[in-house]
Amino acid sequence: MLRDHILISADVVAAAKANDQAKLADANRRWSANADQIADFLNKANPKNWPDGEMRTMMHDHLKLTTDEAVARLHGDWAGDVRAYDAVHEQILRMADMPSAGIISQYPAKFK
Repeated sequence: MLRDHILISADVVAAAKANDQAKLADANRRWSANADQIADFLNKANPKNWPDGEMRTMMHDHLKLTTDEAVARLHGDWAGDVRAYDAVHEQILRMADMPSAGIISQYPAKFK
């Protein structure tokens, strides 16, 4: 799923660069579905600590922020690119914290 996530993101950028709206819509649809698959996988691994709705929101926030960054860069909006990078950076750190906190909550005796 993670490999697909990266490959689909390349399709999104390629379609955006080519201004091919049909391919862009298809790539975004596949990217969104992949994000839901990842969220569902995480939820099934630890449903108590990784609620499906929160996982899906986290993944879709990631897609939006990553897209904002790519669009700014493609349009040469360097100030926007920097702002978007900072937003992606903050969000990805929160994304990393969610699984860590869930594992700690699931196995508290291992983290004393």
